[in-house]
Amino acid sequence: MKQPELGQKIVELRLAKGLTQEELVDKCNISVRTIQRIESGDVEPRSYTVKAILDALDYDLEMIQGVKNENSADSITNWFRNLMLIDIDTSKPSNFLIKQLYVACIFGICYFILGFLEVAAEYYRYRESEMIFSNYGYIILKVTVLISVLFFLRGFILIGGIFKNYLLKIVTGIMIGFNILLIAYDIASVFYVALEREFILFAASVSFGIIGIIYGVSLHRLKDSLGNIATFAGVLQIIAACFFLTIILSFIGMIIIIPVELLEIILIFKAIEIIKSKEKSLNAE
Repeated sequence: MKQPELGQKIVELRLAKGLTQEELVDKCNISVRTIQRIESGDVEPRSYTVKAILDALDYDLEMIQGVKNENSADSITNWFRNLMLIDIDTSKPSNFLIKQLYVACIFGICYFILGFLEVAAEYYRYRESEMIFSNYGYIILKVTVLISVLFFLRGFILIGGIFKNYLLKIVTGIMIGFNILLIAYDIASVFYVALEREFILFAASVSFGIIGIIYGVSLHRLKDSLGNIATFAGVLQIIAACFFLTIILSFIGMIIIIPVELLEIILIFKAIEIIKSKEKSLNAE
């Protein structure tokens, strides 16, 4: 179903439930402005936005003709973009944004702690030719690291959207994709002979270096919104990335990344405080 019919249908369903637009917002975590634009037919919403509204109205998405035309590949893509907050509406209620940032903080702390175990596991596996964990223990560690880094970096996609730092959103998305590929390779190498392992390590180091420099620049751009912590995090990230580019001195880059990750966690807390203070200011007016 296309606009304006879709908007009219949502108005009909909402009124049938006896809900105001504000009450619908509370049920589906979509901003009043977005609901208003959809109902008036001003925008063509994404399928997952329609689904969230219809779920709140206890109406089956498949009953709306034309919404079900997406193929499975598009559905998976949209699901992933929604999961990673890539298309997040930053005008959503502040409680929703704060909750997502707290999730990023928790996973950031987990990722920081797991990073030491991961480095130890990789060192003994490729330098000492022995595993300090069983194969399945190694896989569980890698999967846990991947989940942690995804939800940690997801916070910076959200921060990029909130503070209009689109470079941060883009480069964070690239980092997520690169981490998925690299960890998938590490897991696959448990079952298959790792061909050209040295080449993969060199390529990974150089790639992290290039991506890290851009990521550092994007963090530095947050200085006007999040203060000097963003500057320190950005500069240290760039320095670490330069060491990764040398390949030989990449171990120094790994050491520098430790305080960078801590500063990034602090940045997320800083973003939460700013959102809370803005909400208090609005409530006080």
